[in-house]
Amino acid sequence: MGDRWQVEVDRSLCIGSAQCTHLAPTAFSLDSAMQSHPTDPETDANEKILEAAEGCPVEAIMINLLGSGETVFPPEE
Repeated sequence: MGDRWQVEVDRSLCIGSAQCTHLAPTAFSLDSAMQSHPTDPETDANEKILEAAEGCPVEAIMINLLGSGETVFPPEE
């Protein structure tokens, strides 16, 4: 069984660039306020979701391992 992720978007940071929807169109969508949200906050680990988080210009996407809460993205400094 593979890793499961908890995916969140910090709406106070999201600027609606839609990079996440271009990089992972099945994983993110924009709402009427033009802010991103994950289509499924609890999901299987997925390279496209990680690419979307890395491509977010304001690092508004957080990914944690489901269960342990260990940070996947953004990297700890």
